[in-house]
Amino acid sequence: MRRPRPAPIVAGAVVAGAAAVCYERVVRPWQQRWGATGPERAAVLPGDEEVAEPAVQVTRATTIDTEPKAVWPWIVQIGADRGGFYSYDWLENLFGLGVHSATGIVPEWQRLQVGDLVRANRAGSGGWYVVALRPTEVLALKLADTKQGLPARRDRGVGWEFLWTFAVHREGPGRTRLVVRERVAFGRRASRWVMAPLGLVSFVMTRKMLLGIKERAERSEGSGRSEQSGRSERPGRSEQSGRSGEGSRPPSPGPPNGGHDAERRPR
Repeated sequence: MRRPRPAPIVAGAVVAGAAAVCYERVVRPWQQRWGATGPERAAVLPGDEEVAEPAVQVTRATTIDTEPKAVWPWIVQIGADRGGFYSYDWLENLFGLGVHSATGIVPEWQRLQVGDLVRANRAGSGGWYVVALRPTEVLALKLADTKQGLPARRDRGVGWEFLWTFAVHREGPGRTRLVVRERVAFGRRASRWVMAPLGLVSFVMTRKMLLGIKERAERSEGSGRSEQSGRSERPGRSEQSGRSGEGSRPPSPGPPNGGHDAERRPR
């Protein structure tokens, strides 16, 4: 049996090593700050304190050619049993999530408050709790430990925390900046290893989501068409699923503070 010649093996190892270095030094930093300015990446957003000292913070953004009031309704209606996530539905549905992104704004999906569960799948077995809410400005979601009925914590249960924040601000007449931030913290080394490959997936899905919201907000603002017509067709959808977690939400660790701006939920 002929032994493999060392030269091709060495060359392959060099190429693999170079690719890894290129990803860590060029691709990864680029995808983690896609579209975001320096000040946006450095800014402290409402809800950041929910995941203190994160192992990873990612901030991405886009400019939308319309006013914030036309952008916010698309954000507040996200959820697998509501408006979807405006990303690659077909990819999410390969995992049985049952996501169907809406093409218009649905009035009953505009009602959201701190403590609500935003579902990651139609069954409601996973998702995020609303931990901070400033209407038309900020929505912060924290990974849910649905078995406990509480936001996930790094020192218990799943062993990691994830915060997903949407921040909207007016950049000028008819222009809005939409910033999406992720903060991740791990309580166990194994959790970090398991979640590491999801960084690139997060970029692909979040970029598509940002562009999906941009396209919808600009189109709906320009057309002025009836919002109710944008509901996605969803077989077997119950009447109660129009509100995030309503009627099926796990117990809240603390009551909402009356719906005022800058609402907070105890961790």
